[in-house]
Amino acid sequence: MTTRTFPKDFYWGSAASAEQTEGNQHGTKVKTIWDHWYDLEPNRFFDEVGPSETSDFYHRYKEDIKNMKDFGHNSFRLSLSWARLLDESGQVNQEAVSFYNDVIDTLIAHDIEPFVNLFHFDMPMHLQEQGGFESRAVVDQFVDYAKTAFSLFSDRVKVWFTFNEPIVPVEGGYLYDFHYPNVVDAKRAFQVAYHTMIAHKKVCAHYHAHYDGKIGIILNLTPSYPRSQHPSDLKASHICDLFFNRSFLDPAVKGEYPEDLINLLKDYDHLPKTEPGDKALLKDNPIDFLGVNYYQPRRVKAKAHTPHPDSPFLPDWFFDNYEMPGRKMNVYRGWEIYEKGIYDIMINLRDNYDNIDCFISENGMGVQNEERFIKDGRIEDDYRIDFIHGHLTWLHRAIEEGCHVKGYHLWTFMDNWSWANAYKNRYGFFSVDLKTKNRTAKKSAYWFKQLTETNRLTK
Repeated sequence: MTTRTFPKDFYWGSAASAEQTEGNQHGTKVKTIWDHWYDLEPNRFFDEVGPSETSDFYHRYKEDIKNMKDFGHNSFRLSLSWARLLDESGQVNQEAVSFYNDVIDTLIAHDIEPFVNLFHFDMPMHLQEQGGFESRAVVDQFVDYAKTAFSLFSDRVKVWFTFNEPIVPVEGGYLYDFHYPNVVDAKRAFQVAYHTMIAHKKVCAHYHAHYDGKIGIILNLTPSYPRSQHPSDLKASHICDLFFNRSFLDPAVKGEYPEDLINLLKDYDHLPKTEPGDKALLKDNPIDFLGVNYYQPRRVKAKAHTPHPDSPFLPDWFFDNYEMPGRKMNVYRGWEIYEKGIYDIMINLRDNYDNIDCFISENGMGVQNEERFIKDGRIEDDYRIDFIHGHLTWLHRAIEEGCHVKGYHLWTFMDNWSWANAYKNRYGFFSVDLKTKNRTAKKSAYWFKQLTETNRLTK
């Protein structure tokens, strides 16, 4: 039997977001882009299930947090809802303050460290109508929102994050049409990406000037593996990495954008607009802690055909996706399972990003129709246990080789609504009955409890 012991004080837990768990019908809350889009096009959501009840964390958080404690959590990442905390005039919603205060206090009472994220895809609709992150004015409003959150909760919350997966609203909303506002316009996409990073840095600057905890960002890092070592495949992989990883990782950690990316966007007349002082802002406000979301690798090869000159400019102009023969798949989500990717990310951070303190902020396996695996009233999700075990094995190796990895959070604690996928795929340690909202621990929850109690991974 092989036993792998994790560091003392390792963060074990899970992650969730406000939009996916609270429900939009509970308490006072202005519309988000998700509420608006569902009203417009419910057909774009699996089984036409929208962001209404979700898993009802708003009413059942005490039960959920007790379950977290009982099943091995010492930390939990949640997000605040901008649309709940502030109304359209920017005034604080005291009902929301009471809710989040109680959530935070309940976590702390159960010895669970709250990790709080400020933005998880849920732009308030009235701000999207003002341009969203295309607008510097909305950037400033985000900074005001962050200042409000810090003033309300930083006496107890010592680990903060500005954005979760900031590239996803760029991809979904402005490149590939799977998030509202459903724009296909790379120039606007890159402006949104740039302004998101400006917003992040402004918030970091304020936090470091006034508070003594840690602040960071959560990035979904997806290694870009080339089909072969042929120079054309290597170039395709390099450009893919520039767009989908380094476009946020480099400015977040190094304080500057990759020169190769700047030159490429300049060549195609797609550089975002900047303002005086931006360069110093980016450089002078590093993060303290990096969250890494990892689900799947990206495999690419050299472009087989030249893009049509009238087609919209996209990162895909520079590479084709590649399906590796014999790859292991999560067929329900359509994603490759490649556990070693988590190790490769950590080695890259160690060698090229000053070995920044980081943790796995999301990793998980979504499976459809999990009721097929119910036995004696419990979902026997051995596939999820195997998935977590495989990734933790490689994560432990990275730690042994000197990577500063401080924790592991599963996505997610209980099954939740998942954007346009709604409840198609379930990710949780706990299943949620959509009619009654009753929670039931899956086999993986008991396995995780044993893991965290011993701090050891055995097989």
